Amino acid sequence: MQVSTWAALFAICCLGVLPTESSWAMDGSPTAIGTVRQVYDGRLTPDLQANTFRNIDRLFPTRTVDRGGRVVPLERAERQLEDVKFESGGKTIDLFDYLSLNRVAGLLVLKDGRVAYEDYELGNSSASRWMSMSVAKSISSTLVGAAIKDGYIKSIDDPVTTYLPELAGGAYDGVSIRNLLQMASGAHWDETYTDPKSDRRRMLELQLEGKPGTILQLMAKLPRAHEPGTVWNYSTGETHIVGALVAAATKRPEAVYLSEKIWSRLGMEQDATWWVESPNGLEVGGSGLSATLRDYARFGQFVLNGGVIDGERVVPEGWFEQAGSPKQLGGKTVNYGYMWWVFGDAAGTPNAGAFTARGIFGQYVYVNPKEHVVIAQWGARSKPTGAPPVTDADFFAAVVSALR
Repeated sequence: MQVSTWAALFAICCLGVLPTESSWAMDGSPTAIGTVRQVYDGRLTPDLQANTFRNIDRLFPTRTVDRGGRVVPLERAERQLEDVKFESGGKTIDLFDYLSLNRVAGLLVLKDGRVAYEDYELGNSSASRWMSMSVAKSISSTLVGAAIKDGYIKSIDDPVTTYLPELAGGAYDGVSIRNLLQMASGAHWDETYTDPKSDRRRMLELQLEGKPGTILQLMAKLPRAHEPGTVWNYSTGETHIVGALVAAATKRPEAVYLSEKIWSRLGMEQDATWWVESPNGLEVGGSGLSATLRDYARFGQFVLNGGVIDGERVVPEGWFEQAGSPKQLGGKTVNYGYMWWVFGDAAGTPNAGAFTARGIFGQYVYVNPKEHVVIAQWGARSKPTGAPPVTDADFFAAVVSALR
């Protein structure tokens, strides 16, 4: 039995996770999806890719992020975004060019917390769940803030090995939680998605094996390449450690803590699902979360609001100002905060002060506190990485300008 089929049956029978409507053909059988290796190789035809991204919870066993019982509707803004025109790459682009050229599968824009634009493509609807890829990293880092606020983690400068002693004796000795959140542990890591020999693909193969604890064992054996806190190096493995840290500190799975602190309190429309490394194992902290577009937007609005829900602060005061701001590493400015990408635009420009959760193939949760704009976007680009036809930052700036 292939892993994807096994995972689907496991999710239904053992975890109680039901696929969305688009998971099933008219005869009641599961619709075709690709394999996880095809996803990371960028070797899926457009329709198969879209169906795979929509049903990413069938590739591995998952844990449910419970939405709770109350749905808070997203109100429609009086002023709607009908079109934008902007310059990008020496060409004049409009909204429809951007949607088509960048293979946008869903786009939702909030202005002052209200929906100014909502569109679904490639067979999606408001009921569809879609993969987040590395948007999950920003969610995992947010849970560290929540654990600090709750007192489960004493300080962001605590050694990682205080909570995960199994990492002692290797590259993570002397690494702080702050180093981890900044992707600056100094541990060697190769994130190349399309290289079967990279560390990222080694991690993926361990997921396919489905044995508990093997990814942390991989991380514990990594060599040190730099002193902690001196060099930025993007690593999905690093975020798996963040997820393990949250679980160890809070004594509950990451998906459960996400539900308790955020998902069940924001009025989400659907449960989310999150890949686990093995049945009943750790969440894959840097990937594998699947949710509706409206619920991604609600999460973005929560971030824009400073992490406050119904008057209660979920993360420490000023957390997102720190999480979404550039950092100094080794004497260089890095436009990356605590697992959030930062826009380095000059003061007064549309993207100034904005930051974003970002995932391969074009996934975004863009947050612009100064302009009160949130943009949630799904993408289905042909390859995991590489420059898109239209620069996303140019489009986001144009949307902000149009809504001023």
